[in-house]
Amino acid sequence: MELEQEILIPPADVAGPSTRPVKVIRPPSFSPGILISGLAELFWYRDLLYTLTLHRVRVRYKQSALGLGWALVQPLAMMLVYTIIFSIFARFPSKGVPYSLFVLCGILPWNFFQTALSTSATGLVSHTSLITKVYFPREILPFSYVMAAFFDFLVACIILIAMMAWYHVGLTMQVLYIVPILLVEVAFISGVGLLFSAFQVRFRDIGIAMPLLLQLWMFCAPVVYSYSDVPKRFRSLYMLDPMAGIVENFRRVVIQGWGADLRLLGVSVAAAAIVLPLGYMYFKHREATMADVI
Repeated sequence: MELEQEILIPPADVAGPSTRPVKVIRPPSFSPGILISGLAELFWYRDLLYTLTLHRVRVRYKQSALGLGWALVQPLAMMLVYTIIFSIFARFPSKGVPYSLFVLCGILPWNFFQTALSTSATGLVSHTSLITKVYFPREILPFSYVMAAFFDFLVACIILIAMMAWYHVGLTMQVLYIVPILLVEVAFISGVGLLFSAFQVRFRDIGIAMPLLLQLWMFCAPVVYSYSDVPKRFRSLYMLDPMAGIVENFRRVVIQGWGADLRLLGVSVAAAAIVLPLGYMYFKHREATMADVI
């Protein structure tokens, strides 16, 4: 299995035995071997991934008055709206911490997921002219959107730090769990983003349905409420949502000072371990014909 095959053909304008290599791109078989060859090729294009990620961040805030401040405004506005609705009118419990801080700690990982998935899924279609003219590993495009969304997430964490200081909520050693939690989220987003972006090339319905899907998905994750508020008879089904384990554990280890719920997190790890390689293999399987279909 090879994605690229070199064929030697004589140049038309040069006399003599000289030859030049020509790359013929063909669809590889859907097999684990795609992972090895794909990752090896991606490593050689790592500079392009960095350049495109930096380009995403710069273009997003170019010629805007607030600049990076927009990465703070969105979660802050959502926090205010949800606090008014769910703490004053609906009166959701917040497990011993101020509800505004409680809901903000759910909004941040969810916004990262929502932004990264919605942009990476439509990233290939947005770069039709580039894909049809230049060869590079196509997965760089969705990956660059994920990395740009992660940058926005880090900027938005400034609000979380400021509010924790305002409410005198300190960090504990449990916060170290945040590293594997975020790694699992990045892996899960990347896998789903690769699948959706490959589907979007052939079926543009993905881009149309994405806002509705994410809106419904948000209320199926413990963003404005806690996992413990879910009725016990539904918890076994509810925990199958990988984002439930990510959002709930992010909140637990950052502001509640509790250890990670390893059962919930284990489901998220399993989902990421399945979705990422499958999504990558499917993406590479479809990569060779993307320029023809898009």
